[in-house]
Amino acid sequence: MAERRRTKEIARRDNAKRTLVWLFAGIIVLVGALGYGVWQKDASWTPRLGLDLAGGTQIVLEPRVTGGGSVSPEQLAEARDIIVQRIDSQGTTGAEVTTQGDSNIVVAMPGTPTKEQEDAIAASSQMQFRPVLATAIGDPSLMEPAPSETSGSGSSSPTSGSTSGSGSSASDDASSSTTQPSTSRSETSASRDRARTAEPTSPGTTSSKSSSSSASSSASSSGSASSTGAPSEPPAQSWSPSGKPTGPMDPNNITTEVWDRFQELDCSKPPEEAPSTDPDEPIVACKQDGSIKYVLGPVVVAGTEIANAEAGYRVGPQGQQTNEPEISLTLTSKGRGAYGDISEQMVQMPGLQPGVNPPGSYNALAAVLDSQVLIDPGFNEAIPSGQASISGFTIDEARSLAKSLKFGALPLSFDVQTRQEISPTLGSEQLRWGVIAGVIGLLIVFGYAMVQYRALSIVVVGSMVIAFLITYLAIALLAWGYNYRLDMAGVTGLIIAIGVTADSFIIYFERVRDELREGRNLRAAVEAGWARAKGTILVADGVNLVAAVILYVLASSGVRGFAFTLGLTTLIDLAIFWLFTHPMLTILARGKFFASGHPWSGFDVNRLREAKVRYKGRGTFDIEGPLERDNPATVPAEGGAR
Repeated sequence: MAERRRTKEIARRDNAKRTLVWLFAGIIVLVGALGYGVWQKDASWTPRLGLDLAGGTQIVLEPRVTGGGSVSPEQLAEARDIIVQRIDSQGTTGAEVTTQGDSNIVVAMPGTPTKEQEDAIAASSQMQFRPVLATAIGDPSLMEPAPSETSGSGSSSPTSGSTSGSGSSASDDASSSTTQPSTSRSETSASRDRARTAEPTSPGTTSSKSSSSSASSSASSSGSASSTGAPSEPPAQSWSPSGKPTGPMDPNNITTEVWDRFQELDCSKPPEEAPSTDPDEPIVACKQDGSIKYVLGPVVVAGTEIANAEAGYRVGPQGQQTNEPEISLTLTSKGRGAYGDISEQMVQMPGLQPGVNPPGSYNALAAVLDSQVLIDPGFNEAIPSGQASISGFTIDEARSLAKSLKFGALPLSFDVQTRQEISPTLGSEQLRWGVIAGVIGLLIVFGYAMVQYRALSIVVVGSMVIAFLITYLAIALLAWGYNYRLDMAGVTGLIIAIGVTADSFIIYFERVRDELREGRNLRAAVEAGWARAKGTILVADGVNLVAAVILYVLASSGVRGFAFTLGLTTLIDLAIFWLFTHPMLTILARGKFFASGHPWSGFDVNRLREAKVRYKGRGTFDIEGPLERDNPATVPAEGGAR
């Protein structure tokens, strides 16, 4: 029995040492990651400060109104909310978006916004899905030969949610696929337009086309994909409709005036006039990179009908994750019917050829934002479910497009009216006093630990130092990776975290002392105290974490900074308690100084048993000692704490 007990003690000590080694190895990894960011990227050793502490940039957006219309308060409020979502999706915290009067929206962002963030604000217009009626070269200087592709890279298998691998040959696709593949386009290396497929992601949808039809479709697609990207013929110089249009895909939507604007459109230059957003009229538009210009028919699905758009990696037929990025698109119940109808019509039409496509009906549905075409994928099959998968991107392109699709449903279009630098509302003086308050709090905790726990306070100091180091590294890494900004509310959350961490080790130490009063030796008391304390700490920190999450989700931007740092430090407190405080106490309990119950160890058994003090939590104690036994009048009526 004694040998077994000794073996368990050695195992606990070794586990404690390994845990400490893993903790310090993790800290080294965090330091190395931040150092790499400082060396190779735009990271910094110091956290980035928020709008109230470091100032930033203020952008005033003016609504673009066509036809002499006016802006309603409801439109302005919806536009403001969507702009907030766009800014938050870029990883910026602490930005303030407000309305100015009845027309303008004011965006105040900490620091200097990146180009991606500015583009997200400048692109604040209506998202629309329009059929492609004609295309031509937008900027000839961007048209360069691109590698040829096979239809296997763009076709889908008959099973919903799966695609044929990029390494499949055209013949394999022709024999196995039962759906008409969308036309693969080999445009320019500059445009990098890889949006080739749109297919349902919900299970149970298949096509009923014959394999012979699929074979011919695949062959046709393969033939078009082998083009070098140069136009096969110059665009028509004149065009006039032959009658009234019968639907949004009818090329008769192209009026002579629209065709003339299309001929004159130069995508290498900024537009001279505001683009039309009339959903019932055709428009001319350029691709984002300027390589292709389009004539687009009336709107068939509005951007407001996008319920969700997420970027990720396609899941294969067997449920395994592939390395092919995709955008999963989900439409509302209202948009589902229109999307299903247009996909059923388009799947029967030919796909776009590289470069020039004369007026006609094509299997291509363009997503248009601020008169720019983001993507124009074709359909492999009808999509009545309202859930589609668009593939043919890199993962970064997919994430960027998913954000544009998800947050592109603004009811208004905006122009940047003014852009100026703004000074901090609080400044360095308030930050200095906040740091001073934090230091004072730490000194008070250290002083209390020295008086109450004597030499055991080294665990307190070590826990605090490591918690501060990990918190600092986490904030600096978040500033680099997600442009996190530390504002004054966040500093307040960090100061409150001092008390949260202090309460954790006080609960643990007092539980150990309770076990010593019951007659256990220090080693057994440490393990029994750990078993009792960890449940209490989990509940206490769990309440803090839930409160932080609720505040972050429901509160405004100022309170969200407080909620974020409170939640972050609560998680770090749990990690320190498990990975440092308990292992460190386990190791110290096996040392002669602490195990002997030295008066300066903090575990003086004789003193603890003379005055039975039980810690209740949150700074309160139950005391039952010689004083109470000798003078019962000093005991509270209900046996409460003093």
